[in-house]
Amino acid sequence: MTATAAGNKGMTYAGAGVDIDAGNALVDRIKPAAKRTNRPGVVAGLGGFGALFDLKGAGYSDPVLVAATDGVGTKLRIAIDTGVVGGVGIDLVAMCVNDLVCQGAEPLFFLDYFATGKLDTDTAAQIIEGIAEGCVQSGCALIGGETAEMPGMYPEGDFDLAGFAVGAMERGTALPDGVKAGDVLLGLASNGVHSNGYSLVRRLVEHSGLGWDDACPFDDGPLGQVLLTPTRLYVRAALDAIRLGGVHALAHITGGGLSENLPRVLPDGLGARIDLDAWELPGVFGWMAGVGDIAQAEMLKTFNCGIGMVLVCAPERAGAITQLLRTAGEGVHHIGVVSDAPGMEYQGTLA
Repeated sequence: MTATAAGNKGMTYAGAGVDIDAGNALVDRIKPAAKRTNRPGVVAGLGGFGALFDLKGAGYSDPVLVAATDGVGTKLRIAIDTGVVGGVGIDLVAMCVNDLVCQGAEPLFFLDYFATGKLDTDTAAQIIEGIAEGCVQSGCALIGGETAEMPGMYPEGDFDLAGFAVGAMERGTALPDGVKAGDVLLGLASNGVHSNGYSLVRRLVEHSGLGWDDACPFDDGPLGQVLLTPTRLYVRAALDAIRLGGVHALAHITGGGLSENLPRVLPDGLGARIDLDAWELPGVFGWMAGVGDIAQAEMLKTFNCGIGMVLVCAPERAGAITQLLRTAGEGVHHIGVVSDAPGMEYQGTLA
């Protein structure tokens, strides 16, 4: 008589470390969060083998689709170490949809990928509820995703996140378009470090001798929590500015900072002249520069330095666009102009 026949249980998937019941419980828990993100065009969302979206139902007649994918990077390490995980879902959405709007596209829907060694339903739900909040803030629907429980692939408590966003625009409206010398550069204030440069951030914190739970030296609250401030979502304000007219390009200031991202939207032969005295450097960047003795040029090509998005605008429309953006709650700074000399020219000092 075999052991199994004698009544002992055979091997199971749960015994191998994958809890399907926990996964089902997670889906049930996040359904209300996903429902909050419904918008015109959603046909079918969570629960099927695929999600359906109707572009005509979303109001488009001759649409061009735009897609973007991204992650949160090593900012996740701080979230895992501190247990403060709700904001990284917003980061994930922001890193994708802030890119989409730079093409002139309206974000329509979002899918996420959450991977971990052992599924903790509460942690996963907090993250996905954060993703839903990011979608609500940017007007796109959370219509699907994947929760992967992979024993042996991640250390206990670790997880990874990736996201995928799809947007649309009417044919012929893509940005950048019409950028020329003399255009005004409007910088929108960031919420802090956003989601880039955290490998250096973590090394600087280690070098400082501070821990995540220590008082933040440049803001109120624990250091780890302050550094986890979510990436700002610029989508709604940027789309309103585009519809107002006069926006020739947008640049999302992510990894590479102003030095690498703004040139991506400038035509060959043109450059930018930036006045670094046009805005006040947020405390987190001044603290990091001091701790690491980081040169100004290195700061400008690593971090956003307080400017999370740049709009390139026709000079005669800059005033109206500035007023609209400030009414929408954005911090707006006239940071410079497009020049007829290639390259980035900085005037003043980050301070």
